[in-house]
This record gives sequence, C-alpha cells and structure tokens, in this order.
Amino acid sequence: MSSAKQRRWWHGWTRNLNAKAAALPMIFTTLVVFVGCSLWTVLYSFTKSKLLPKQIIDWPLNIQFPISFFDSSVGYFSWVGFAYEWDWKGFGAIIVSKNFVGLAQYERLLDASRNGRWAESVENIVTYGVFSLVFSFTVGFILAALIDQKVRFENAFRTIFLYPFALSFVVTGVVWQWMLSPSGIQDAINQFGAWSNIGFLETLPFKLMASGDTVVFALLIAGLWQGTGFTMVLMLAGLRGIDGEIWKAARVDGIPAWKTYIFVVIPMMRGVFITTLVIAASGIVRLYDLVVVLTNGGPGFGSEVPAKYVFDYMFARSNLGQALSASTMMLITVVIILIPWMYLEYGRRKRT
Repeated sequence: MSSAKQRRWWHGWTRNLNAKAAALPMIFTTLVVFVGCSLWTVLYSFTKSKLLPKQIIDWPLNIQFPISFFDSSVGYFSWVGFAYEWDWKGFGAIIVSKNFVGLAQYERLLDASRNGRWAESVENIVTYGVFSLVFSFTVGFILAALIDQKVRFENAFRTIFLYPFALSFVVTGVVWQWMLSPSGIQDAINQFGAWSNIGFLETLPFKLMASGDTVVFALLIAGLWQGTGFTMVLMLAGLRGIDGEIWKAARVDGIPAWKTYIFVVIPMMRGVFITTLVIAASGIVRLYDLVVVLTNGGPGFGSEVPAKYVFDYMFARSNLGQALSASTMMLITVVIILIPWMYLEYGRRKRT
C-alpha cells in the first residue's frame, strides 16, 4: 500500500472519531442483546420441552403484601421462594447431549392435529394484521389529508385523534371490554329500561366477544381506536413535507386533487409509508397485552395470538423448547419480510 493510500485510509478511520466512539455501545448492544438472544432462542428450540440448567440456586423468601380489588376486598400475593437452575457448558454441549431433540418441537408446533392452538393463533394474527394495516393506512391518510387543509382547531383535532395512543393497551382493553361485552354497556342501558325502546340498538354487534368467529374483530376495533391516530400523525408529517409549489403547479395544469394525491404526493411519501409500515407491523407481531386484558385468548382459542402462545408455554407451562420454537418461527417470518425490503431499499441506493 502506497503512502498516499495509507494516509487516505488513516484519515478515513480517524474522521468523525467521536461519532464512531459513540456508536460502539450501540454496536455492542446489537451484537449481545439482539444477535446473541436470537441465537440463544434458535438453539434452545431444538431441546427438550422441560430443559433447565443443572445447578440449583435456592433463594427462599416469604413475602406477603396486600392487593386491593374493586370490591374493596383484600387479597394477598405470596412469594414463597425462587429456584433457578444454571449450568453453563457452552452452546455445543446442547447439540451432543441427550437434551437435543432435533426438529421435534417444530413438528409438534406445525402439526395441526396435535396443536391446533398455534394454527389458530397464526390465522388470528394474519387476519388482525391485514385488516389493521389496510384500515389504519386508509383512514389515517384520509384524516391527515383533511387536517392538512389548514382547518380551524387543527391542534385540537390532532390531540383528540392522538390521545388514545397515549393510553396503555391495558386501559384500552378494559374500556373496550366493557363496551363490547353483553354484560357491559348493553347491561348498563338495560338497567334504565332504554335498550328495548331503541330498536336499532338491538341489532348492534355487542356480542362480538361471545363467539370465536368474531372475537378477533373486537380486538381489531380496540387496536384501531388506539393506533389510527398515530398513523394519522405520521402521514400528516409526510404531507407537510411536500413542497407547496407542487400543489400550485397541479392546480395550474387543472389536475384534480385526488389524482395529485395518487400519482404525485403518495409516491413522494414512500419513506413515510415504509416507516409507518415497519412501526405498525412491529406492533402487530408483538400484540399481547391487549389480548390478555380484553379476551385472554378466548373464547376457546378464538383470539389466541403467537405472542400469547409463547408466553403461556414459557411461563405457565414451563415448556421452554416449545415456546422458543414458536419464537423462532416468528423471528423467521420477520427476517423473510425484512431481507427483501432491505435489499430493495439499500440496494437501490447503492446502485444510484
């Protein structure tokens, strides 16, 4: 290497040294937390269901503290002890040990005759995801386009639409459980004798959660109520980034507003749409707390989702292998979606 090339190489490495030093913690976190945990998940998905490490560390505790319920009664949660087993011998020891079971966990996971719960959870999350993305993008963009017309009380409208996103899914689940359950708002109105006097109320779908075929739409209603406002804000930010001269040129050329949106504005908002899609898709994949609060996966497995499947098998049933095999399937799905997008996004930039 010539001296000139050496100097350019050294200058390239030392340029923006502070920024590179600041990036080291992020690189370390990515390698250890994301890559390391992903490898651990995949590796242990090939092991026995009840596999735990060997050495027992016992931490005896007996702690009681009161929990107040809505009916003013008091219950007690007792933590009588904690035992965890640990014997680290490296990743390779698992492959050669008797705990290695190959693809047995995946065969059990994907066998619908033995495990219809996983198939039901995948069907539910696909249904929820498709309807959620279509509705939130459509309604969010329409609301953003309307607010972008410089309407009066714009700040008030933005606050109202975005307010549900500030609530936790637990609060959202409790509220919509009361509104959609037959024993909720319908029963409250019945107490005043008004339900039977208003004919159209008898046909409203207040029994969505009573049927396994319709309960996923109850989740959809609650999720859209909370998330559509956030989609609207992202779309509005993209619309505000469009140069006003484009609208003036479209009006001079006599192009209708809807054609301007479809053929000019939306293609220019490609980055905003991709960002919104990634955020919305990540929320769909990790859907858990809303399901637990609103339906707890029922009736039957009518509202079961993959995240709840993983939590139940890992913590309620202590079935580590089956839980991690389901987690690996979720990870593979995300990777299959991300790799083509990253190739199209960054490959195009590199070619240009």
